[in-house]
Amino acid sequence: MNTKLTLNINSEIIIDAKAYAVSHKQSLSKLVETFLKGVNQIEKSEEKLTPLVEELSGCIKLDDYKKYKDEYADYLMEKYS
Repeated sequence: MNTKLTLNINSEIIIDAKAYAVSHKQSLSKLVETFLKGVNQIEKSEEKLTPLVEELSGCIKLDDYKKYKDEYADYLMEKYS
């Protein structure tokens, strides 16, 4: 069953979207429908984390990881220069 939907979108975006839809031989409505289906499928397909992964999440602090990356980059620069 199709239902009418009213959206408020910047006119320049609408013009570009209509041109894109025409170039791909479909209606703007079908283009939006396809996009929204894709968004919903991505949401549904996200994998759940196992308890072990959830427990380990956050063990590495981002600052420590950045420092490690910087040190490794310095090592590579020295090695290959």
